[in-house]
Amino acid sequence: MGAIIVDPSDRLLLIRRGHPPGEGLWSIPGGRVEPSETDAAALRREVLEETGLRVSAGRLVGTVERPGPGGVTYVIRDYLAAVLGGTLRAGDDAADARWCSGEELAGLPLTSGLLETLTEWGALPGQAPAADP
Repeated sequence: MGAIIVDPSDRLLLIRRGHPPGEGLWSIPGGRVEPSETDAAALRREVLEETGLRVSAGRLVGTVERPGPGGVTYVIRDYLAAVLGGTLRAGDDAADARWCSGEELAGLPLTSGLLETLTEWGALPGQAPAADP
């Protein structure tokens, strides 16, 4: 599960992964849904752990499948989210956290498929709002 969060300055929240898979690459905050946890609860927990920000979970933007270690396939559901409070800081398994403009995204080492998927969904800063999945 991942969180697509855009601030009032039209910048996307990204974290730099501190551990595999994707160690050192930039991606949207997110992670695993724990047993008996809803996607919304997991989104709130993961964003808080990785960025120090409290968020509200919004609607599902899209679902992707990504290969993982040992032949595992991750099914990732990405949701819109809005910041309610907190102070941005890297935490948990995030090595860094920052807000990025659409132009800045092109210059960062991103996780595989992130830019293309967010573009397809219309979820990048400066794009029209994403259509319902």
